[in-house]
Amino acid sequence: MVMEIQEQIKKSIRDATNLYQKLILLVGKSGSGKTKILQEISEEFAAPMINVNLEISYRLLDLPVDKRASTLSRLFSEMVKDSESDIVLLDNIEILFDKSLQQNPLALLQNNSKNKTLVAAWNGEIESGRLIYAKPDHHEYWPYAIEETGITIDLNSSRAV
Repeated sequence: MVMEIQEQIKKSIRDATNLYQKLILLVGKSGSGKTKILQEISEEFAAPMINVNLEISYRLLDLPVDKRASTLSRLFSEMVKDSESDIVLLDNIEILFDKSLQQNPLALLQNNSKNKTLVAAWNGEIESGRLIYAKPDHHEYWPYAIEETGITIDLNSSRAV
């Protein structure tokens, strides 16, 4: 199954070059193998793999708490632009869902995928035509219509949506 998913991602990366937003979401629950798959893709494409939680936390450290929400979008864009590759792999994106940072995580990813292909590990699932992050009673819950997401690879069903 991992090889099949990797082939889907490779095809999606090729397909994304012709799209306005070059975003590929690798959707799976915790422990589904998203990080391992991204590591394999990183090696094959010589593309950097960024731990978003770690990198953004580091960049936010010196900012006062009241400035973090207004600065996060710029910091995220800089992080993506700093990569010299046309393909950037993003793992551990949970910080983007932190309600105190007042971001729309999907929009942030989409806006930064116009000049580079972004492959992001999305910790969640697809249910009833919706891309879900967290559960409805969780404070970081985010539902999106699947049509809004672009290229989405569902590890829970091992197919592209």
